[in-house]
Amino acid sequence: MPYPSKLRATFAAAAFCACLPAPAHAADDAARLRAIVDQAVGPVAAEYDLPGVAVAVTIDGKASFFNYGVASREQHTPVTEHTLFELGSISKTFTATLASYAVATGKLSLDDHPGKHLPALEGTAIDKASVLHLGTYTAGGLPLQFPDDVPDDGMLAYFKQWKADAAPGTQRRYSNPSLGLFGHVAALSLGSGYADAMESRILPGLGLKHTYVRVPAGAMGAYAWGYNAANKPGRMNPGPLAAETYGIRSSATDMIRYLQANIDPGRLQTPLRRAVEGTHVGYFKIGEMVQGLGWEQYPYPVSLKDLQAGNSQTMISEANPARALVPAQTPPPQTLFNKTGSTSNFGAYAAFVPAKKIGIVILANKNYPIPARVKAAHEILEKLAP
Repeated sequence: MPYPSKLRATFAAAAFCACLPAPAHAADDAARLRAIVDQAVGPVAAEYDLPGVAVAVTIDGKASFFNYGVASREQHTPVTEHTLFELGSISKTFTATLASYAVATGKLSLDDHPGKHLPALEGTAIDKASVLHLGTYTAGGLPLQFPDDVPDDGMLAYFKQWKADAAPGTQRRYSNPSLGLFGHVAALSLGSGYADAMESRILPGLGLKHTYVRVPAGAMGAYAWGYNAANKPGRMNPGPLAAETYGIRSSATDMIRYLQANIDPGRLQTPLRRAVEGTHVGYFKIGEMVQGLGWEQYPYPVSLKDLQAGNSQTMISEANPARALVPAQTPPPQTLFNKTGSTSNFGAYAAFVPAKKIGIVILANKNYPIPARVKAAHEILEKLAP
């Protein structure tokens, strides 16, 4: 697809990963896939002036990578499938995997209350919610973000004084404090800090060698610079429970491996297999979306309208009625799982359909509108699945 001249000047050609010389039909498939990705991603990148984008697609266990633009405008560093991007709230799916791992190893129950693992919260309003409520944003009205005046080490004081405005389990209000406390309690149940637990128990077991809570000095050269609306470079700022809610950095290579593990958890060692499977269980119905731990679910095929509604500003910033699924729902075979993620300077989206053995991740070093990410991914997935 011909790109506008501005995009041609900024973006490298899409890169398709192939390890061996391919027969003619495989080359045709690669060219078709590249055209599909180019046609979906190119216009979005041009419209929102994205510095760089890394797209990874998995089809029946085979990964393909398409890299556009630069990881740093100042240094003209090209994006590759190994470039590190901030995942934003896709980090919540990793946190959910950690909590599900704690459940699978008998250290945590979703019926526990936070005070069991954090005695300072015993008897407080937040202690009326369960770990499950924290992990599904149904604790009773926790806000989207911690108030600006809460310092990095002030989360405990905040939760001690917090007052609910709804009974646990009656409404879903998307919340970093809720999911953050969920991850914090999960790590405590394992006798560890969050970063240590994630980097020692979860990431290695998933085979992720370039995914970090704490980016080591040796990996900083692969860490992209993000850009704000004024095209000023920056990276994520710390905050209360930041690691648990939006703090993971990863590459397209690792993220597609992560989606492949979710598409086929059976290849993982127990208890990590059961941990991943636990994040696929549905607990609450909100509109057309089912809320699990981290991942959000839709019957597949799903219309673009329903997928965008589930990722809309209304779902992100407002309280929505939630209906508990009793018993909790094992997802039907035809289910799409997805999660969006943003920081001030990065935007990401991931989705997969186990029944079709397809998945996609789109990573960008600019925070651009969520509907545009969802539309691009939906367009690609629709063309991949019969």
